[in-house]
Amino acid sequence: MSQRGRLTIREVAEAAGVSAQTVSRVMNNRPDVAPDTYERIQRIIAEIGYSPNMLARGLTQGRSHVLGVVAIGLDYFGPSHVLTGIDQQAAELGYAISLNLIHRPETGDVPEILSGLFARQVDGVIWAIPQVGSNLDWSHHLAQHLPVPVVLVGGMAGQTSLPSIGIDNRAIGRLATEHLLAGGARNIGLITGPQNWWEAREREAGWRETTASSPFGDTSGPIFEGDWTTASGEEGLHRLLAASPTMDAVFASNDQMALGVLHAAHTLGRRVPGDLSVVGVDNMPEGSHFWPPLTTVHQPLGDAGVLAVERVDDAIRRLTSRRSFPNAMEPLTTQLQPKVIVRESSRPAI
Repeated sequence: MSQRGRLTIREVAEAAGVSAQTVSRVMNNRPDVAPDTYERIQRIIAEIGYSPNMLARGLTQGRSHVLGVVAIGLDYFGPSHVLTGIDQQAAELGYAISLNLIHRPETGDVPEILSGLFARQVDGVIWAIPQVGSNLDWSHHLAQHLPVPVVLVGGMAGQTSLPSIGIDNRAIGRLATEHLLAGGARNIGLITGPQNWWEAREREAGWRETTASSPFGDTSGPIFEGDWTTASGEEGLHRLLAASPTMDAVFASNDQMALGVLHAAHTLGRRVPGDLSVVGVDNMPEGSHFWPPLTTVHQPLGDAGVLAVERVDDAIRRLTSRRSFPNAMEPLTTQLQPKVIVRESSRPAI
């Protein structure tokens, strides 16, 4: 064993009875290694605890094995869960993360943020910021000038100039509303997120389309614009009921606002779900412990983070092997599908 207390790749090769080049190919997931040899080397690595010198490996390959990740503050449920998926998959693929947290999604400091990441020689960038106002306009005029692959994650409108991964937010509004209609609701109120968020507008669009086309006629109730917080959900229910006392269901555009709705319903003496069915969005872990347990629309946020890492890793590998250029990534938009998690805050289908 090395006197430095750290095993070298040559010592792993000796233990496996192969060349150092073969061990290197296994560490880099190259396909040109016989399956039995690959398994033997992996078993030895696991047994003796070898880990590669990433700095030296990066110098050899021209890679840092670091991904730059730009994310919004972790007080937002959705972006924080995307970040969890990114972190887990990056570790799985052998990347460290250089994380930049911004506090307002409308940041205008994009050139400075990207320049800082490029200066740290990241292999690729994942921009995990939802579209708010015009905060993603930079992606159109910078796409052809980026020195490393960049993937966008989060809600965004239309076709982007970079690969993007998000959730089908219009389907969120549709699924929530269809569930409420199936439970007998005929006057469905809506508490939206902030209207400068594209995700909030898409969820509203799904609600509008579904209430307008229901077989029971127009089942849309009043609308209140919230700000994603519990307090705005509580205020929202008071405002909605003042506008329409016969309202029998509420779609709150996230779980935190739905919690505010449940609290306000209790103080107003409205039985949930007897008098008022309530559906949220996000599938917060705490949602099953609300009273009554909250029906919600689950977003595969972690999956979006995982897929973003896989996309950028594929582009990095193609770039490293000189089969493409950073700006040659196809601007494919992938939308993952949500699903309803039915609990006791909404009436069952009739």
